[in-house]
Amino acid sequence: MGRNKNALRGHFIQAYERGENEPGEEWLELADWITDISDDTQEGTEEVAYYSGDGTPENEVVSVALAYNVEGTYDSEDPAMALVEGLRLKTGIGRKVWHKVETADGKKAYTGVATVSAIVAGSGAASDYEAFSCNIRFDRIPEETELDNGDGGSGE
Repeated sequence: MGRNKNALRGHFIQAYERGENEPGEEWLELADWITDISDDTQEGTEEVAYYSGDGTPENEVVSVALAYNVEGTYDSEDPAMALVEGLRLKTGIGRKVWHKVETADGKKAYTGVATVSAIVAGSGAASDYEAFSCNIRFDRIPEETELDNGDGGSGE
């Protein structure tokens, strides 16, 4: 099967403590009431011209920051949303989490420390359900691992 629904891609978080080198075993999935998770990866580029060419500048990617925008309806009792909401008034290291993304085909996972920003946990018109959103951006290129389950991601 070559095509997969976005809902099969798993996004998981857990609290981060300064100095941790490995995440724990307990992951909280960002899934219930989440309606959209869009790629917000940012790339840094430089234009460089080499004497081995004809002097035409080449566009060279010098950095990659994998990031996702998360949107949905806020549920204060959802453990993943509660973790994010608890970061709203924090700065610096207080905004760090472990983040794991499992691909929709269940073949790979990307794991690393990430920074949560642009947190909204309760907002909107009086007649609407409370909005939830945030941006989760890996602090460095995450560790890529092969998954052996191949079942579309389990989070376990």
